Formats: sequence, structure tokens, C-alpha cells
Amino acid sequence: MDLTPMLIGGDWRSAVGTGRTENVTSPYDGAVLGTVPVAGKDDVEAALSAAEAGAGRWRSTPAHARMKILLRAAELADQRASDIAKIISAEAGKTITEASGEASRSGEIIRLAAFEGTQLYGDTLPLDANRGTGLEKVGFTLRQPCGVVVAISPFNYPALLVLHKLAPALAAGNAVVLKPARTTPLTALALAACFVDAGLPEGVLSVLTGPGGELGDLLVSDPRVRKISFTGSTAIGERITRMAGVKKLSLELGASCPVIIMPDADLELASSAVAAGGYVNAGQVCISVQRVIAHPAVSGDFLDALVPKVEAIRLGDPSSPATGMGTLITTGEAERVRQSIAAAAAGGARVLTGGERDGSMVSPTVVADVDPSSPFAQDELFGPAVAVSTAEDWESAVRQANGTAYGLAAGIFTSDVAGAVRAMREIDAGSIHINWTPLWRADLMPYGGLKGSGIGKEGPRWAVEEMTELKTVILHGRPW
Repeated sequence: MDLTPMLIGGDWRSAVGTGRTENVTSPYDGAVLGTVPVAGKDDVEAALSAAEAGAGRWRSTPAHARMKILLRAAELADQRASDIAKIISAEAGKTITEASGEASRSGEIIRLAAFEGTQLYGDTLPLDANRGTGLEKVGFTLRQPCGVVVAISPFNYPALLVLHKLAPALAAGNAVVLKPARTTPLTALALAACFVDAGLPEGVLSVLTGPGGELGDLLVSDPRVRKISFTGSTAIGERITRMAGVKKLSLELGASCPVIIMPDADLELASSAVAAGGYVNAGQVCISVQRVIAHPAVSGDFLDALVPKVEAIRLGDPSSPATGMGTLITTGEAERVRQSIAAAAAGGARVLTGGERDGSMVSPTVVADVDPSSPFAQDELFGPAVAVSTAEDWESAVRQANGTAYGLAAGIFTSDVAGAVRAMREIDAGSIHINWTPLWRADLMPYGGLKGSGIGKEGPRWAVEEMTELKTVILHGRPW
């Protein structure tokens, strides 16, 4: 298998320090999809040195010129979307239908970010409103790029979650060192080629492939890095906060997203939405439905409607358009999810359908009578299973919804406007969906969680702001 080189400051190359390579394999059948370098300490140093020089060059490039390059990169992403979709499906085990949808959004994310990078407005300051200051001074704010940004992305959306970091950082005028997930580097390298081929200057972008622990530690602790954007587990996010030092952080972390089903809910709508929202990408989505909290009056009818819809999801070859759900990222992850389901059943829950493992695939699962305090409800599952519990009233439903360490997203199904407003006010989550599940995201909206689900927001407008720093400028007309 030919080597796909990594990118260091505009130079496509193999690993200098280690000389090692590793294969990227399909989680579906183990086929070797490609070979990438295993970067080491010397490669990290080369990437950061290149970024330091590239950051100065890119910062001095006018916003309209940066936008022109990014728009060209978006065009290339559109032109290459079919090929990128095949890469996503192969290395992530995602169905080709889902992968095509992901790849088709890539160009639009770049365009949204490119526009926002030209809109770095400042504010004038009404200094004369401060007692003791007259009209002899003028104050205003300016935004400037952070400088060197480290972006660390996960496997589950290897195009979208790369671009939600990369595009805003570049649009704002930063240099970026990207460390993609070890299991899905080929998608990141294909997207990086779009930016390089669009004319991105030397030094502005690097993509390092290899072990996340070793490379991540070196990158996040380096004093030349001013901004870190990470998506992954809460445990790794906490590690980054301890290692980073004084840097700006955006952390998109874990979740256990709840959906509340009220007695007045449209159960056909709710069951259809949960049947989609719990099993897209084999449940490997931060905003996947993990917990359903149903009123006892409707819980049985809801389950009767949900189970046949889940049983109709077709497992199989991710490359086939007929497949409804693909694999987990590894066989080890599939076994972890199977064991979690089995442990829930051993603790008294009822597995109504699914729970079997075949290699890296786990059949779509519905588990009823789940104890809300059990690990199956409290811990992030990241797999194709939905836990269903009951709550007697509104207060206990919200208590359950808020009763984990996480707060990324939530949903509620109700026909009561007052109840919907109450949900907006009382549920502690970064996004709240009324009459839909948390598994919905518009790329332009602010996206990020509360509590253990992270800090900061993604979405191009908010991400561009996070990728810049604010300066205050005072012009003194008189020296007093």
C-alpha cells in the first residue's frame, strides 16, 4: 500500500524522527486502506516551527485574500466530495449514505467560516460615560488572530469535526497544527490537500498522523501554542486543561443526551425521531440519543412504537446504499458497548431488541427499565443503544435529564407551549430541541455544552471569535 504523506508546513513528507509508518484499516472487514507516517517529537517540532513562521505570514494577509483562498478550497472540497465520502465510509465504518451527507457539507462549512473571517468587527467605547473622562480620548477594540492553533479531532465525523476547527482558525488568520484521530487520518489529509491546492501559504497548515497521547501531549504543552481546540472524551479534556498552561481552550467533550417524552407528546413523531437519533453513525455521536425519560402513562406505547422501527434498521456493508447502520470504529469498541448492554441487563433492565455483536457491529438496541443512576445512563455509551426510564412528573423528569455530569444537548416532546418554555429554562444543556432529538445540528449555529461536556462554542461565527484575541486601543488627545 502506497504511503500517504503527512503535511508539515506545506511540505508533504514522511516522519523524520521515527521513520515509522502504520496501516489504516477498515473497521468493517480489516482491509488495509492506506499507510501513513507515525510522527514523533522531531515532526512536532518541525510543525510548530513552521506554524510559528506561517502565523506571522498569514496574519499579515488581508482578510479578503484569505477568503479567496478558502473559497477556492471550498470549491475543491465540493469537487472531491464523492471521493472524500468513500474515504470516510471506508475508514470510519460509516454508511456511504451518511458519509456522502458529511462530505457534501464540507464546502459549506469552509464558506461560512471564510465569510466570518472577514467580519471581525470591533466596538467603539463610550469613554466619556466614565466619570473623570471627557471627550479628549477615543477608545475602540480590535480583534487579531491567536497565532498558532492546535486542533485535535475525533474519528466519528472525520470531515465535519476537522473543518469546524480548521476552517474558522484559518479564516481568522491563524496557523494550524491538526492532529486527526489515529483511526481516521486519511479524510483529514484529503481535506488538507484542498487547502494546499487552493494556495494556502507555506507554514500555515500542518497535519500530523500518529499516536494521540504522545503527539497531543507535546502539542498542547508547547508555549508557542496560544489556542487549543479539542473534541473528545471528558477525561482527555481534563488532561489537556492540566497540561496546557495559560492558553485559550475550546473543549467539546462527553455527553449522555436525554430526551423527555411528556404525556401529551406525539408518540409517532417521538419514536421515529429517537429511532433515527439514537443510531446514526452507530450511535457514535456526541449528541446521539442515549437516554429517553418517558412518563409512565405513555412509556409502554412509546416502546411499542419504537422497537419495530429500531428492528427495521439494516446492518451490513457500509459501502452499500442499502445499509442503514454501519460499524463501530473498532472491534474493541463494539465489545465494550456489548458488555455495557449486558451489564445493564444484569442490573435489572430489559433488553427489548438488539445487543448482539458481530465483529465491529452491534445490533441496534433498546433497553427498558433502566435505573437512571446506573452506569448505562450516567456514562457516555457512544454506541447504538437507547436507555429508556420513566419519570412520574415534570420535576423528576428534569431532575433525571440534569442528573449526569454532562450537559451537551437535550430534547423534549410535548404539545404544551408552556412546557416547552419551561424546558428551555430548566434543562441544563448547550442546545435544547423542542419536538425533536438532540441529534440535529446546523453548521452555522453555536454548538457546545455545559458542565462536563466542555467549554467554548463551535459554529463558524462563534469559533472565529474563539480563534481571535481582543485588544483595547485608547487614543489620547491630551496627556491627562
